[in-house]
Amino acid sequence: MLTFNDKGIYCAQAGIYIDPWQPVDRAIITHAHADHARPGNRRYLCHGDSTALLKLRLGEETTIQSLAYGEEINLNGVRISLHPAGHIIGSAQIRLSYRGEIWVVSGDYKLQNDGISTPFEPIPCHHFVTESTFGLPIFRFPSPSVVEREILEWVENNRQHTINSILIGYSLGKAQRLIEIVAKAGIPIYAHGAIYRVQQRLIENGHQLHPVIYATAETMKSQQGPYIVIIPPSALGSTWMKKFTPYETAYCSGWMQLRGARRRRNVNRGFILSDHADWEQLKAAVMATGAENIYVTHGYKNIYAKWLQENFHLKAMEVYAQYEDHLLIEEERDGAI
Repeated sequence: MLTFNDKGIYCAQAGIYIDPWQPVDRAIITHAHADHARPGNRRYLCHGDSTALLKLRLGEETTIQSLAYGEEINLNGVRISLHPAGHIIGSAQIRLSYRGEIWVVSGDYKLQNDGISTPFEPIPCHHFVTESTFGLPIFRFPSPSVVEREILEWVENNRQHTINSILIGYSLGKAQRLIEIVAKAGIPIYAHGAIYRVQQRLIENGHQLHPVIYATAETMKSQQGPYIVIIPPSALGSTWMKKFTPYETAYCSGWMQLRGARRRRNVNRGFILSDHADWEQLKAAVMATGAENIYVTHGYKNIYAKWLQENFHLKAMEVYAQYEDHLLIEEERDGAI
């Protein structure tokens, strides 16, 4: 039912692409990160919680149709529905059913419940399209409660030494999790413009998230500290950060599990907080689908596909896709998310 071509994942029967990387007439979007939701498509279909985020990124005039989780539409006999992926707010797996054959395209996902995103829901299918961003046995993430405790202890230690705490994470997904965590510290939270705009848009659309203060020269004028600042990776090391001196920095990512990752980022601390599935979560997700045909789109796809073949005798294969760890591409352009 689905094929992989130079524009994206294509369903010819329905005449629709999933997360295309070239402009097409009609696109289903798994979530609003820049590598999965690109500009230029004529019409977009996504979960309702992604609509406002896509308009923020792609323009308010963008033509978007939205669905609720579990709601089904029929395109030329193909029954299509969206189901929770647990990656970020609004993230969805795409289920397509035609003449008894079921495909699920997962997009990016995680099985850990972050308390903000709708938790991942395994969908039985014959064909499962999965990421493998952290598809190596070394990646085994601690529980969110453990990471939360470590972050709050770090913030408190900085506060006691009258040092500001700067946390680095991408503006959509990671930033919302960080804000909810550090709100428990009870001290002011400032945010880079890209993060502030996303947070405000989500709050305006009914999400019960903690508000932040836009970190501008005016808002910072009377603030003596200590306080917390949430910034995107693009702001790390910029002259803009000087206004927060004295401070310590902490990078929040699944990549912090790798030895040397913190040193390469030139930060004081690294917290293992990821919006992707680790090794055990990937295995659990694949097994829960019952699918015999697995297509690995990005990450450690060669290694992960071979492991599924050898250990579970699944028809696993790597497929070409222009997705990547969006941490590398997201708000590297000022004002983008």
